[in-house]
Formats: sequence, C-alpha cells, structure tokens
Amino acid sequence: MLADFFKRLTAAKDETLEPSDARLALAVLLVRVARANDDYARSEVAKIDVILMRHYDDLDADGAAQLRAQAEELENTAHDTVKFTQAVKEAVPLENRTEIVESLWELVLADGERDHEEEGALRLIAPLLGINDRDSALARQRVEAREG
Repeated sequence: MLADFFKRLTAAKDETLEPSDARLALAVLLVRVARANDDYARSEVAKIDVILMRHYDDLDADGAAQLRAQAEELENTAHDTVKFTQAVKEAVPLENRTEIVESLWELVLADGERDHEEEGALRLIAPLLGINDRDSALARQRVEAREG
C-alpha cells in the first residue's frame, strides 16, 4: 500500500492522486510536525486523531488511528515534505488550506508548549501549502483564542 502511494506521488503530473492519498499526505504532515522536537507526546497523538476525524467525516476513531499509524510508518521513511504538501495542494482548494494550517497550529500547541522545532516545521509546511506568514500567524491567533 505505501509503495503504491509513493508510485502515485512520484508519477507524472497528469496522473491523478486518489483521495486517500491526500488523506495520508495530510496525516504525514501532522505526524511530521508532532515529531519535529523528538517528543511525540500522547496529547499530540490524540490531537492528530481528532484533527483527522474533523477533516474527514467518514473517519471514526479506529479509522483515524489506522490512518495515523500508516502516516507514522511513512513519515519514518519519507523525507521529502514537498511531495506531501503537493498531494494536499492538489486535493484541497487554496481557500480551505488555511484550515489545515490551523490544524497544524492546534498540534503545535496541543502539549501546552510552543516548541521551536515544531513551529519551524510548520513554518516550512505553510508556504509549501500556499499559505503566507501573515495568514499562518492569523491562523495561530485563532487557535490560541479558541483553545485558550
């Protein structure tokens, strides 16, 4: 399954990605941000599952956990963040990508700390998704206001 995902991800531009590819790509980005500081906290694991269920209505807790587990495996071996952001960009319209950046900020702030490594990973990913620094900062502020 992961080998097929990589084939589709590296295929020619005219070959379309499966909707499940974008799901897995988003999950990998979430895991990548959470692991950026080498402290993959339980609160972050739980937050990833919640975020995945919120973004994909057809995922229940077990489905989200399975998707996250696949993403964890893939994140261990795949080092090219650009491929994952491209998969998300192809599947998610620009006006909806700010929600993804908000979700990434939720994850950065999930353990109660604003970690520099996690924030750095997010600051790399946001522009690759087409979200500028200002919009990313506004997304962070919305999350901080909402999460308290």
